[in-house]
Amino acid sequence: MKEERTGGYRVLLEGGEGVYEEKKSRFIATVRKCESEQEAAAFIEEMKKKYWDARHNCSAFVIGSRGELTRCSDDGEPAGTAGRPMLEVLTGEGIRNIAVVVTRYFGGVLLGTGGLVRAYTQAVKAGLENCRIGTMRTGYEVEVTTDYNGIGRILYLLGNEGMEPVSADYGEKVVLRLLVPGEDLERLRGEMVEATNGRVGFEKLRESDFVDRSRC
Repeated sequence: MKEERTGGYRVLLEGGEGVYEEKKSRFIATVRKCESEQEAAAFIEEMKKKYWDARHNCSAFVIGSRGELTRCSDDGEPAGTAGRPMLEVLTGEGIRNIAVVVTRYFGGVLLGTGGLVRAYTQAVKAGLENCRIGTMRTGYEVEVTTDYNGIGRILYLLGNEGMEPVSADYGEKVVLRLLVPGEDLERLRGEMVEATNGRVGFEKLRESDFVDRSRC
């Protein structure tokens, strides 16, 4: 499972759609962010109405920061050939608050148990390839204060980290607000002190959960 350090978990930033074809059957995977069982149920019902003429609309979802709520449905496919493989892709990727519906248009050729498992698995993977995924992390809001000689070096450091300031105030001194993962805090502080020859203030303000887009 693709878990992150310090309790981080992967989240969907932007849903997507993917298509997989197997022996003339067409599998359309639609992936969406859902933060409750009610949202997931509404999404599944929406897809069933959209693809009302399809043979099957199979589904799976993972809800909660620890993935504590999971559900899946074969929607008429042989038991264990659709919903469970779909759910295993989501849990294997370590993504939370995510739902997927795979719509199947039957092509006239039976795929067999193994073929169905492979097709539904590959369809979900195809859908995820067209999504944007980030990492929800526990870190700190930090205020960084420096002079105009030091700001260039600090911005260079932040660029190497893939971090962007939440805000920047260019007054008598430069004041940046950052969101920093907890395990990176002391290392980043040390690098800033070294880069500016000590001409930097680094104040930890409060703990904060945030989406770390630098690790997408």
